[in-house]
Amino acid sequence: MGHDHSHSHGIAATGTGKHRKRLVGVLCITLAVVLVQVIGAVLSGSLALLADAGHMLSDAAGVSIALLAAWIAARPASNQRTYGYQRAEVLAALANALVLIVIAVVIVTEAIARLGTTPAVRTDVMLTAAALGAVANLVSLLILRGAQKESLNVRGAYLEVLGDLLGSIAVIAAGIIILATGYQAADTIASILIAFMIVPRAWHLLRDVVDVLLEASPKGVDVKLIREHILAVDGVVSVHDIHIWTITSGVPVFSAHVVVEDDALSASGADRVLDKLVTCLGSHFDTEHCTFQLEPVSHAEHEAHQHA
Repeated sequence: MGHDHSHSHGIAATGTGKHRKRLVGVLCITLAVVLVQVIGAVLSGSLALLADAGHMLSDAAGVSIALLAAWIAARPASNQRTYGYQRAEVLAALANALVLIVIAVVIVTEAIARLGTTPAVRTDVMLTAAALGAVANLVSLLILRGAQKESLNVRGAYLEVLGDLLGSIAVIAAGIIILATGYQAADTIASILIAFMIVPRAWHLLRDVVDVLLEASPKGVDVKLIREHILAVDGVVSVHDIHIWTITSGVPVFSAHVVVEDDALSASGADRVLDKLVTCLGSHFDTEHCTFQLEPVSHAEHEAHQHA
């Protein structure tokens, strides 16, 4: 007896879709800062400032991709795509991570080419543009802080803005060093530091995306504990073929074969067991989209290849 029992009667809204307005606000702020920093980099001759502008431009592209993916993910499911297009958000996060890695490589390559031939930098313009960038990044962090735990794309945007803030601080530090000591190479060194700050964030985002694509159990989910809760339901004898995965951020999915006593397979008995199972998964593990296959004890001999 198969049964898809869910109080939501469908897939929940995606994490990115819930916070679209926040992302639009951050996108507008980021594009404005990119323009300021590019102009500042041209006027000051600062590679670090240009690197930070390039990084922020990649962030703007990432947020744009996330917004586009959220719109695509909202399209209804069909017979060919029974979960709709919700995985588009995960693919957008993958593209975002790869873009970050490319940006880091380009920055390092340009910085190495500049070593030994660092041109003079106008620190007044450099510091002004970097300070404006730092303030804008702080505002963006405040906008995204409450939403970054609910979506890979929002988290990616949050981490990118955090990296931008650190990048702006590095540019400010380099400008102060040049202003105080005349050590022009500080600008090149700062650009390399910005590149190295990008890589770990890209790696963590890429790792989370791979976990979703490989349908790993969501972080924080204890399969052993879920099994214990299911076995504690009256009428349940055993459980097998447990699968827990994530369609996209904020949309975990659960399925299992549940062996029950014969009298639990009556209409009223099955409803009672299913209601308890769904309530358990929803309240204890924040998983509303659950699919249970109820099986009588006598059917166990037909389940030769059981999984966890």
